[in-house]
Amino acid sequence: MTGQVLRMLSYNVQVGISTRRPHHYVTHSWKHVLPHNQRLANLDRVADLLQGYDLVGLQEVDAGSMRSNYINLVEYLAMKSGFPFWYHQVNRNLGRFAQHSNGLLSRYRPVEVKDINLPALIPGRNAILARFGSHENSLAVIIMHLSLSPRARNKQLGYISEIVNEHDHAILMGDMNCKLHSKEMRLLFRRTDLHEPIEETFTFPSWRPQHHIDHILVTSDLRVKSVKALNHSYSDHLPIMMELKLPAGLHLGRQAA
Repeated sequence: MTGQVLRMLSYNVQVGISTRRPHHYVTHSWKHVLPHNQRLANLDRVADLLQGYDLVGLQEVDAGSMRSNYINLVEYLAMKSGFPFWYHQVNRNLGRFAQHSNGLLSRYRPVEVKDINLPALIPGRNAILARFGSHENSLAVIIMHLSLSPRARNKQLGYISEIVNEHDHAILMGDMNCKLHSKEMRLLFRRTDLHEPIEETFTFPSWRPQHHIDHILVTSDLRVKSVKALNHSYSDHLPIMMELKLPAGLHLGRQAA
């Protein structure tokens, strides 16, 4: 019996803000606080892209505040792109001004979803852990957005390493804010069975990608068929996609209709 093929995407969507030049960080900065009429139109284009994938990890979404017109953007993207299962995780709750979040979209029903609190100088860096398949033979998927500080990232990846090692099959994805050959990533590869990618996939900034800081990493039993950054400039990051084949004994079940 051949292994199941899984199509995944990780995307820092910058709460629907299209940033295409460095000066937009200044001229568009108000969009991080206040609503704007282009946000949902940008996210509709993101939703069109997501339709081609089985499992999506989202970073920099909003769970429903003034800036998003009180719309949960994870739920919005799930509905627009036809995902039956979704989960949002609020990292920093700033009340009606912002609900900084990570998100999970899936066409397969997870057997478990839980929050992981990551060590950080300022509380609010968390990860989502979702398990798929049977309880005896499951796939762990971890979605996260790491800190800007190298010291904090080192602690966070050290902590995540212990969680990865609790699972036979694991995928780690998200905006890790560090390059492939950083000390933090080297530590992660030494401590776990996660693959080191053969080549770098540049995702940031979206208008001139020079940095490989968005990653999808998998354990050695998961066979990568393809991986690449996609030219989809509706954020300051490009999305990264991966298609992989699961081991023959690992099944996520049928996709929900």
